[in-house]
Amino acid sequence: MFKVIFSNIAGFDAIIFLVAIANAIVFYFAYGAADNLYKKMHLTVFVPDNDFSKAQAELAVKELTETELTAMRTKSAKLYSVFMNLTGIFPLLGILGTVASLLSIMDNSADITGNFYAALTSTFWGLVFAIIFKLLDGVISARIEDNEKTVALFLERNWAERKEKGAEDKQAV
Repeated sequence: MFKVIFSNIAGFDAIIFLVAIANAIVFYFAYGAADNLYKKMHLTVFVPDNDFSKAQAELAVKELTETELTAMRTKSAKLYSVFMNLTGIFPLLGILGTVASLLSIMDNSADITGNFYAALTSTFWGLVFAIIFKLLDGVISARIEDNEKTVALFLERNWAERKEKGAEDKQAV
């Protein structure tokens, strides 16, 4: 069985493996960007219990700028978008490899078995990587969604504070 699965590794399956490696790298950077944003936002949105942590949270809030925050959110969202788009093409790459292998049967009818195996392995690897990266999407999508909510809450709080401060400044004049 393993001989059949790895029989087309130098053929069309190599493209699927290269895209899988690229997607794994994108996932790594997307998860890192999402995690950095989460760590930066965590103390600003959730107020801790003890005094030391409250001081850390207040310092973290003062150090954050909206520009920096939106840049981090944009970077995280872009990387996640690339990851999701690459993940979505694995079944298509499997089908493309299958069709390409079956078309070569018409050209070389002497090696029908080898071409048929190549067709099946392309489908196999396309589905395997689609499943693996879809599982990894479950890990990162919750973090991305949480980040979107906390950034929106932070920006909303900042806007309300600026609006309130502007109203106080107008009254003082």
